[in-house]
Amino acid sequence: MFPCGPGSPGGDRMAGAGTEEPAPLGEQATAVVLLAAPLWPPPPGADAAPPLSPSRSPRCPGSPPPSPAARAAGAPKAPAAPAPGKAPQPSPPRRRAGPDCGAGGLGGPGARLFGWLRERCLGRGLFVDPARDNFRTMTNLYGSIHPADSVYLSTRTHGAVFNLEYSPDGSVLTVACEQTEVLLFDPISSKHIKTLSEAHEDCVNNIRFLDNRLFATCSDDTTIALWDLRKLNTKVCTLHGHTSWVKNIEYDTNTRLLVTSGFDGNVIIWDTNRCTEDGCPHKKFFHTRFLMRMRLTPDCSKMLISTSSGYLLILHDLDLTKSLEVGSYPILRARRTTSSSDLTTSSSSSGPRVSGSPCHHSDSNSSSEKHMSRASQREGVSPRNSLEVLTPKVPGERDRGNCITSLQLHPKGWATLLRCSSNTDDQEWTCVYEFQEGVPVRPVSPRCSLRLTHYIEEANVGRGYIKELCFSPDGRMVSSPHAYGIRLLGFDKQCSELIDCLPKEASPLRVIRSLYSHKDVVLTTKFSPTHCQIASGCLSGRVSLYQPKF
Repeated sequence: MFPCGPGSPGGDRMAGAGTEEPAPLGEQATAVVLLAAPLWPPPPGADAAPPLSPSRSPRCPGSPPPSPAARAAGAPKAPAAPAPGKAPQPSPPRRRAGPDCGAGGLGGPGARLFGWLRERCLGRGLFVDPARDNFRTMTNLYGSIHPADSVYLSTRTHGAVFNLEYSPDGSVLTVACEQTEVLLFDPISSKHIKTLSEAHEDCVNNIRFLDNRLFATCSDDTTIALWDLRKLNTKVCTLHGHTSWVKNIEYDTNTRLLVTSGFDGNVIIWDTNRCTEDGCPHKKFFHTRFLMRMRLTPDCSKMLISTSSGYLLILHDLDLTKSLEVGSYPILRARRTTSSSDLTTSSSSSGPRVSGSPCHHSDSNSSSEKHMSRASQREGVSPRNSLEVLTPKVPGERDRGNCITSLQLHPKGWATLLRCSSNTDDQEWTCVYEFQEGVPVRPVSPRCSLRLTHYIEEANVGRGYIKELCFSPDGRMVSSPHAYGIRLLGFDKQCSELIDCLPKEASPLRVIRSLYSHKDVVLTTKFSPTHCQIASGCLSGRVSLYQPKF
């Protein structure tokens, strides 16, 4: 509880003083220490504890108390007259309030820390984000890694490595293998933990952790399997619903819904809240042709879907509880992203569709769509699950089609990361597109577009195989498979955050470090979420761990 004296919260009104400006940060810290002072006035015969003055910093011990008149008027405090028959006591020198004035005006570690934080500014105003400094240190460590620092894991007999995934606490590294197996390693000691033999009946494509103990795997056998790290001898359950290869898995931690996509073009929602040994209740959420990858933004407000025909689909204001049938989308717009002002131009939703578009509208549903658009215009908001179709610009494509083979999202939801290959397989590009949030041109139009900010051409090695790239946990770096190794890429040489170095025009990604330690084409790479470590897997089945040596 705060004391009801002048200078305390609410105390100025009780004392009749006017509203004052809040004290500086260092002074507020000292005021908190003095909250235990007795209320004014003190009981008779007791030593008077001075109140907090609204016009200056809290006083240190030894300063005489102010008179009531001076206290009410906010005037400078006059020293009290000594009692009759007693010699006046000399007052110790006053100390200026600041980082060294701690509890009771004495220096303390808490006050010094508060003063240090006050002086420590990272370009984000008064508030401090210590994680920014921590990850800046991490990026410096990543830049010091050498190929000789890599550690090989014994996975040579299990086929190609298609996917790598760390547990959220970084204690387990899982490996999805071509020959129906899933391998588990301790990434700190590099020791093998367990091999899930015949985890599926065909190659394992993707692994996704639901929490620190539960994870899901998907396979070309059209099934999804749930596993528990505490009981790896048997599956928790097997999920059936897809009719073709299942390629990737996403998870909404808010609703605990599992989202999967496959080459059958279906996006299916699984309710893990009602999971039994026989499976989970599921429903088809979305369908499109040429589906390659599907991702959810970190806040699960958008779903992005990449296609082999070069289109990128974005579902805005995502609501996973509603299924979307073909022809009933609230809106469908085709737009081509650029790196300049052309972003604002797009084809009208009522105009002709782009040939080869992965989505179709049914004429029978056109009237219901118009009715929904009018209702949305009256409300002035975009409908839930509104769809936007983009054709991301790729440097050097020369009017040729592209296939978006890999799709990742920035950990803070600022951008999307694409790996694109030309239809003739003679070029590969890694591109970063920033989300452009803003007021829609029309009330029913999508509120987001993509702007190409950074790009780099990749080595066109291992044609026909998908290369999975990733962001670092803080989003400052990109790890990308590059021939027989990986490249660590940054938005600038200092590995700054994306929002701190957004270019006006698209610019090349900077190569921070190249690590070549494999003897075959690298297909996937992953950052550890908790340690300064990177894992990569290649076509011949070898997994390498990169970490700095101290």
